[in-house]
Amino acid sequence: MPALDPPSAPALPPEPLTRLPFKPVKKTHILHCSYDFWHTKSSALKSRIISLTPAFLAYLREDGIVLPPSEATFPPPETYNNTSTSDGWGEDPDPDPSLQFPEIHQQIKDAIKELGGLVAPKLNWSSPKDATWISMKKNSMECATPNDIYLLLKSSDFITHDLEHALDDTDNSSEAEIRKEDIKYVLVLRKWFKVNPSCEFRCFVRDRRLVGMCQRDLNHFQFLFPLVDKMRRVILEYFDATLKDSFPESDFVFDIYLPEPHDKVRLMDINPWAQRTDPLLFSWLELLTLPIPAPLLGIPESNPVSLPSMSSDEDTQDEEADEEIWRPEFRLVKKDDPEAYSFNTPQYSAHKLPKDVVDAGLEGETGMRDFAERWRNMLDGGEQMQNGGESDDDEETIV
Repeated sequence: MPALDPPSAPALPPEPLTRLPFKPVKKTHILHCSYDFWHTKSSALKSRIISLTPAFLAYLREDGIVLPPSEATFPPPETYNNTSTSDGWGEDPDPDPSLQFPEIHQQIKDAIKELGGLVAPKLNWSSPKDATWISMKKNSMECATPNDIYLLLKSSDFITHDLEHALDDTDNSSEAEIRKEDIKYVLVLRKWFKVNPSCEFRCFVRDRRLVGMCQRDLNHFQFLFPLVDKMRRVILEYFDATLKDSFPESDFVFDIYLPEPHDKVRLMDINPWAQRTDPLLFSWLELLTLPIPAPLLGIPESNPVSLPSMSSDEDTQDEEADEEIWRPEFRLVKKDDPEAYSFNTPQYSAHKLPKDVVDAGLEGETGMRDFAERWRNMLDGGEQMQNGGESDDDEETIV
């Protein structure tokens, strides 16, 4: 009598996830997302790239905000032979920091002129959009002078992240030789144009398949909904022609600008497939676990995949099988979505500073020194706070 197979043990339920199932992020993955690596794509915006020297990087890392003088200033001619120390001319002014990097300072001036007089700056990965509150043009990265650029760069936490933490949370097992000191930093100056936020979109690529797209601006735009099919088709065609086979990474996130009439894509940025990148209207768990049908033979991977349905009448050859079309999801902010009514906190408010600190920083080292002295006296009780008679409920001015 043949032996009977022992009963199989019941399948155990899958263990709950305790962390997002990201693959280890390699350092080369981060470097491939640097602007100077991929900017040669024909659809990238008009820009100039300036290689940064150690002296300029040291200036960006310095505490405080000391800007070069807007123009050369000299004491009046009548004081040239005057040995008196009146009118403050005997005091040492704040040094001109651009003397440490004159070539870069001149390259920035030339690039601004070549790009029409107005530019938007960024480093390898990030733009200083969290620091627009300090700009002369509020809530704008529009820069007309090198000082406009320096002010934004030195005030931005995003820029500090590029300089100090670009390779954080990356895999050290196979690429330990790549260090922060090995990164070749660049300043990117893009030709300035007024962006329509409704035309900015973020696209997610997994295993060289475009798996999702969504708005970048979290406001409701009703006119976008009838355009979803057209915009999805345009973005898919662009991805097939420009990024799918040419970009060395199989997983990444890219940002595009799709202005009216929504038929031509402009590549804005390429971001790491990592938790540091904001998934916006998706969640990373969705994107990492989203089931994607395998491409059929002869069909490009990023094109919509046709899945033939099962037919009960196998002998009928004249009727075409119904097809279920799989397309990447295109998410927009709906009218009743809570994201469309986020009035509580201004964008990047966590990066803002009290106005007194900002004003002191703009005065250079002397201003910061005076502010620190006043603050020390205030803590020691030697100086009364301004508006001391007002109630404690008054809020500090934030800019």
